[in-house]
Amino acid sequence: METYELLKRKVEEVAEDMAKAFGGNKAAGTRVRKAMQDIKAVCQDIRVKVLEVGKTPPTA
Repeated sequence: METYELLKRKVEEVAEDMAKAFGGNKAAGTRVRKAMQDIKAVCQDIRVKVLEVGKTPPTA
């Protein structure tokens, strides 16, 4: 769950720059693209962890 909280925090952090980027601010656009790469990496980490959980047998 810690990784999911990190993902939510990163998305919230980029919200202001998203608005600026769509307003035409090129520097904000660069920051958004960088943040999206970071978010993509966190999402991949979550995918891997979910797969690991699915592969472990349930404990009785």
